[in-house]
Amino acid sequence: MANNKAVVYISVITAVVFWGFSFIWTNSLLLQNFPVYSLVFFRMTFAAIIITAISYFAGKIEKVAKRDRKWFLLLVLLEPFIYFIGETFGLKIVNSPTLGSIIISTIPIFALIAGMSFLKERITPINVFGILITLPGILLVVFEKGNIDVSHYSGIILLFIAVFAAVGYSMVVKKLAGSYNSYTIVTYQHLLGALYFLPMFLIYDYKEFSFSSLTIDVIKPLLYLAVLCSSLAFILFINSIKALGIARANTFTTLVPVVSAFGAYALGHEMMSLRKIIGIVIVVAGVIIAQRQKRSLPVK
Repeated sequence: MANNKAVVYISVITAVVFWGFSFIWTNSLLLQNFPVYSLVFFRMTFAAIIITAISYFAGKIEKVAKRDRKWFLLLVLLEPFIYFIGETFGLKIVNSPTLGSIIISTIPIFALIAGMSFLKERITPINVFGILITLPGILLVVFEKGNIDVSHYSGIILLFIAVFAAVGYSMVVKKLAGSYNSYTIVTYQHLLGALYFLPMFLIYDYKEFSFSSLTIDVIKPLLYLAVLCSSLAFILFINSIKALGIARANTFTTLVPVVSAFGAYALGHEMMSLRKIIGIVIVVAGVIIAQRQKRSLPVK
C-alpha cells in the first residue's frame, strides 16, 4: 500500500514538473522566433500521435455518441484552441515563464467561482479567503520592479483569456466525464486540436515556414512539450486522479509556477528576487486554501 502511494505521488509531482517546465520550453522556442501557430500545431500533432497510439493499444478509446459530438467540438475550441492561442501569444509578449505560469495557476480559483455561479457548487468562507489573498501575490509578481511595461498588458490579458478558456473547458469536461474515460477525452482533445490548428498553420505560417528551421535547438523543446507535457504528463495525472481523487490531485497543480520560477532561475533565464518569491508563495498558498473542500475537474 505504501509503495502504491509513493508511485502515485511521484506520478503527480512528475506531471507538475513537466507542466512547470512547459513555460520555459515554450518561451525558448518563442525567443528563437519560432512561429506561434507552427509551435502549437506541431506540439498538438506530435502529442496526438503519441496519445492515440497509447490509448489504442491500451484499449481505452471509447466511441463518442452522436449527441456528444458538439460537446467535444466545444471542448477543443476552448482547450487547446483558445487556451493555447492565449497562453502562447501571451507568453510571447510578457517574455516571462514565471509571470505566465503564475497567471495560469489562477485557473482553479476562477473554476471555483464558475462552479459556484453556474453549477451551484457550495463555496465556504475559507474558499473566499484563499481567493482574496491570492490577488496581492499576483500583483507582487506582475509588478516585481514597482511597475510593468505597458506593452505587457496585452500579454497579461491574453493569458487571462487562456485562464477563462480553461475554466470553460473544465465545465464541459465535467459533463463528458460521466460518460467517457479520461483517455478518450484526452485523445480526441489532441486529435481535434491538431485539426483546429491546421488551418491557422496553413494560413499564417506555411508560406514562410521552412523545415530548415527545425534545428536541434527547436526540435528538442518541441518534443519535450509534445512527449512530456502533452502526453506523459496527462497520463500520469489521470492515473493520479484515480488514486487521489480530483480535488487532492488538482491541488498539486498549484506548484506549477514554483517549478517554472525556479527552473527559469536555474537555467539562467530569470532572476529570483525576494519580492517574486514572496508573491509566488502567496499565490500558491491562496490557491491551496481556495481548493480546500472543493471538488473540481483539473485543467492542463
